[in-house]
Amino acid sequence: MQKLLTYSTLLVAFWTSHQAFSQDQGFMYGRVTTIDGKTFEGALRWGKEEAYWTDMFNASKDENENLDFLSRDEIEELEDRRRTFIGRNNGWVNVSWTWDDDDNEFVHQFACQFGEIKTIRPTRRQGAEVTMQSGLTYDLDGNGYNDINTDIKVVDSELGTIEIDWDRIELIEFKETPSRLTEKFGEPLYGKVETSEGVFTGFVQWDHDERVSTDKLDGDTEDGDVSISFGKIKSIERYGSSRSVVILNSGRELELRGSNDVNDENRGIIIAVDGIGRVDVPWDEFEKVTFLDAPDSGPAYSSFSKQPRITGTVELRNGDEFSGELIYDLDEAYQFEVLQGMLDDVEMIIPFKNIRNITPRNYDNCTVTLNNGDKFLLGDSQDVSDKNQGVLVKKGGEIMYFPFEDVEQITFN
Repeated sequence: MQKLLTYSTLLVAFWTSHQAFSQDQGFMYGRVTTIDGKTFEGALRWGKEEAYWTDMFNASKDENENLDFLSRDEIEELEDRRRTFIGRNNGWVNVSWTWDDDDNEFVHQFACQFGEIKTIRPTRRQGAEVTMQSGLTYDLDGNGYNDINTDIKVVDSELGTIEIDWDRIELIEFKETPSRLTEKFGEPLYGKVETSEGVFTGFVQWDHDERVSTDKLDGDTEDGDVSISFGKIKSIERYGSSRSVVILNSGRELELRGSNDVNDENRGIIIAVDGIGRVDVPWDEFEKVTFLDAPDSGPAYSSFSKQPRITGTVELRNGDEFSGELIYDLDEAYQFEVLQGMLDDVEMIIPFKNIRNITPRNYDNCTVTLNNGDKFLLGDSQDVSDKNQGVLVKKGGEIMYFPFEDVEQITFN
């Protein structure tokens, strides 16, 4: 009897473990309604790319209402600084804000994880009304980004996979993903990625594109072209700039070349790391990925439901401190919004909810400390350099503006 009990216990433990491993809650899921009222529901994928709640939705905001809190002199000073940056960089154009001479508004990029969104309603070919889980709504422009005006794939339970044109869509409604999907795009790609800046473990996106087991790695061998499902691959190692060594789960080894999947035309390897955010590694900084069994498919839709404002304390270089609701870089006001910066040549995209404090170091770098204790010296982006437009502190009825060069440290609650 004791042996039977032990066996049953082990069987239950195995089944429980298998169920936990098989959870599909991290895949994007929802209902798409077309302009003539047809509905399709199931796992979602944005073109050939985004498929998880942790994937990023990118667009541009149509306006910046935070300029209302600045005086005319402060706005003119920001405009003078903008001209200085452009002149200093000899026509440099990778500035994430622009100046509109008609209404004097700086316009920023909008970026958040798909799990933060409740609905997306196309409003024009390059526009959409995006409503967050909190009910907050943005009117966004897709020019320069491919997340608006793109085809949406739905794994419908009856029809299978259908690809719906953007101009056919009336509304996309995101919903809690069932724990087990009967049909989906594939299993998660999860692994340990070795880079020049260290080792990062998480969900992997290869060439900014492939991210599930059924996606294919393309390349040429000395015997002919191959197209290998990622689910069959154990590891990929960069071998110079023009080729890679691929080891399959069976132990079989291949040397591949001749494709942007395996040479320096690769757009980069993105790792979604729990507690950090997204780490985008360019090909020259990539060394090797070893694929591992995923613990699950990522955080569930419900885990994104709390969307508080950013709050904290701004410490100035003169020693003064001010606490309250913060608007960082005259733009980010909610914890679901993200900070972007470069760790040398590796790009970090970090939701503000993961950040403990930001400490400016010089005109082009900040130390960013995360809630998990990790520290990164980030630079070469507006969020962490003197191109930052400053911080607003709102407390009660008082609103105070501080240029970024006056900031000693910002600590978030």
